[in-house]
Amino acid sequence: MNTLFSIFANNLLPIFLAAAIGYLAGKFLKVDTKSISNLALYAFSPCLIFTVLTTNSLSNDDISRIVLFTLVSTLLLGLLTWVLGKLLNFKRDMLAAILIITMFSNAGNFGLSLNLFAFGEKVLAYASLYFVVNLIMIYSLGVFIASSGKNDLKTTVIGLIKLPAIYAVILAILINLSQWKVPVPIERTISTLAAAAVPSFILVLGLQLSKIKLKGHLFHLSVATILRLVVSPALAFAMSGCFGLTGAAYQAAITQSAMPTAVLNTVLATKYDLEPSFVTEAVLASTILCPLTLTPLLMLLGV
Repeated sequence: MNTLFSIFANNLLPIFLAAAIGYLAGKFLKVDTKSISNLALYAFSPCLIFTVLTTNSLSNDDISRIVLFTLVSTLLLGLLTWVLGKLLNFKRDMLAAILIITMFSNAGNFGLSLNLFAFGEKVLAYASLYFVVNLIMIYSLGVFIASSGKNDLKTTVIGLIKLPAIYAVILAILINLSQWKVPVPIERTISTLAAAAVPSFILVLGLQLSKIKLKGHLFHLSVATILRLVVSPALAFAMSGCFGLTGAAYQAAITQSAMPTAVLNTVLATKYDLEPSFVTEAVLASTILCPLTLTPLLMLLGV
């Protein structure tokens, strides 16, 4: 019990305490959440990804394994969710909402922060790759599901092109392959912005949570939360051996798979009128409950 409490106190509690500051700022200060979120996504995040990938050089094999794992595990989880939803006779919109809740985790705001605190920068490099793939899937498959297939290809492609995290990964891979040394002024600029990524992620998490409330949908909410917090990491454990994940890659993949649902899902749900109140409830519920599953998981992963 003392070990579990220590793991929670040292790795999860700092995230919740810092997020609480963001939550209070969202409630009592006139904070522009969207602007801060955009800074985190478009400025700090790509700098962090570039920095961890160039300072913790990963082989092409390492990169392909974690990318394939993220893709396959997410799609398989979606398939399991769809089958369960059909068996339970969920309505089309509710099933689509549960699909995005289950498939797309908070691998950025929460996941990168927790991986850094619990395991350090080596694991953070793999966690960043998971985050990028997860983000790409949200802006493509997530948009397709939320819009019930109505979103045109051009809009989806434009959305993907606007994600700087993709270019950060490509640039980092090219630099690692060429062994080119980044000039000191540029390296220090990127490192400075990268250092702001994790704090901004956590504050943004709190700001976003301050905007949502629990209202009901208890049964559907329970199903979605169990799929996200329990079934997803269990599936990741089962699949990790198929992709030869070991060490830091294994820790990152399992941890990211166990994150609460992505706050970005609320944006999709609101934009496409896909049970927006239910999706926001799932974000809040899974975030509040995740220490119950993440704490023992971290102990299993050797924290």
